Amino acid sequence: MKRQMINPASVKAKHYDQLHFSSATRVGDMVWVSGQVGFDVATGKPGQGMTEQARLAFQNLKAVLGEAGATLADVVEIMTFHLDMHGPDIQAFAKVKDEFLPDRYPSWTGVGVTQLAHPAYLVEVRAVAVVGCGAD
Repeated sequence: MKRQMINPASVKAKHYDQLHFSSATRVGDMVWVSGQVGFDVATGKPGQGMTEQARLAFQNLKAVLGEAGATLADVVEIMTFHLDMHGPDIQAFAKVKDEFLPDRYPSWTGVGVTQLAHPAYLVEVRAVAVVGCGAD
């Protein structure tokens, strides 16, 4: 089996070329997706508030999975990193998560952190997927 590095053109220059990491790695049917944050790929700006950032993070996750030949339905595990684990932000995040992962809920580990890669980021979402496992 060969390792395939997944690097969408929209972020390749920054992630892979500058920071030296892949957006995802695929080996066989397994896909490991690096943490996705709530920024708009088109503008490069973070979303305003948790709801918008969570939606952008899941949209970015969906895009990376698509590049790897997977879908959100193929996600078997997510790990999320939050600045606020006990206030309204975690509830807002969970609501958006359920919009993108409405059934066949993956395993989920939520971790509270003191900071993320940019001071404006509120959440980061990483995932593991098995290509094709979400198909009916």
